[in-house]
Amino acid sequence: MTDPAHEAAEAMQRLLASTQALREAPEPFTVAGTRLAPAQVIEILTPYLTEARMARIDAVLAGRTYTVAPVVEGLINTGNISAVMRTAEALGFQAFHIITHQEHDEGIRYKTSERTTQGADKWLDVWRWPSPQACVTHLKTQGYQIVVTHLDDRAVPIDTVNFTQKTALVFGNERDGVSEAMLALADRTCLVPMAGFTQSFNISVAAAVCLYHARQDRLARRGRHGDLSEAQREALRAFFYLKSVRSARQILTRAVEEAAEGC
Repeated sequence: MTDPAHEAAEAMQRLLASTQALREAPEPFTVAGTRLAPAQVIEILTPYLTEARMARIDAVLAGRTYTVAPVVEGLINTGNISAVMRTAEALGFQAFHIITHQEHDEGIRYKTSERTTQGADKWLDVWRWPSPQACVTHLKTQGYQIVVTHLDDRAVPIDTVNFTQKTALVFGNERDGVSEAMLALADRTCLVPMAGFTQSFNISVAAAVCLYHARQDRLARRGRHGDLSEAQREALRAFFYLKSVRSARQILTRAVEEAAEGC
């Protein structure tokens, strides 16, 4: 007889294990003992892509940003994590942070869901952290302000937040919201003004509303959402090519070996 709680925990681990962390200056291109620059990866893989696919990648890159980074803390429903990932990817937010609370995982009863990321996770830079402190320390060293979605006395309407500044937007779990540890580390808290009797959104809906607003705020203030540097754009193009070409690793390995034989 299967244990639903055990199955849910395994589903969460599979979801987290399926994500591949890609750093802001990614180097996922070491093949056959040789580190390839993004430009080399692009050159080798270009013949294997259609013009339509390359144009689609260019369009996606034009709308990508690292300036706003969604953060989910302690989510216990795999479907909700998947939904937030899909929203983030669809709206052009490249970095995605998951705080797992690994040191407190015992006793957590995860919930599974049939909803999946639908492949969104493979296009994102997914960072996994064992605690709020570890995540926030990293983000602050990168210059991010920490804005937590939470209703308290200091919360400001989300439309007062300037999302052209480097901002980590934090969402808490379905049951308890954000942790006290995260609130203590936050620079500010924000809320989505509610016009009805309902006092809160489901976490996946809240994230969709907030991330859509952040994108619209950036468009209104600066006329565009995407703001990758040339280095980031080239690195991500190489990464997207790698994800778009079947047997890309084997193709890169063959190219490296053939180049070595020609020396």
